[in-house]
Amino acid sequence: VQLQASGGGLVQAGGSLRLSCAASGFTFSSYVMGWFRQVPGKEREFVASIRWGGTDTYSADSVKGRFTISRDNAENTVYLRMNRLKPEDTADYYCAAGKYQGRYFQQGVGIDYWGEGTQVTVSS
Repeated sequence: VQLQASGGGLVQAGGSLRLSCAASGFTFSSYVMGWFRQVPGKEREFVASIRWGGTDTYSADSVKGRFTISRDNAENTVYLRMNRLKPEDTADYYCAAGKYQGRYFQQGVGIDYWGEGTQVTVSS
């Protein structure tokens, strides 16, 4: 099983990035996919999640209206489009695959697989 995240980098405040997470080794379309982020020394924070069909999504209040999660089941990839980035969005971003949508996923319950992080740095 592999979740390979990419697309992080350094961007100025107000800019955009698109993160990608390529999955392999499990039945991608059967899983809820999502993103978390973590700043060193702080707790992991839920960002967004999406069910297999692509129409059932959840986002943290802190990113609503700025970040959009999507998935391509044919390519086994989940994306996070991040617009109007703020310095407080600076973190390591991790993709995850889990069984349950909603508050369970947000709390990390039922998550079977985690990817390695990709670093996002937003300068002011």
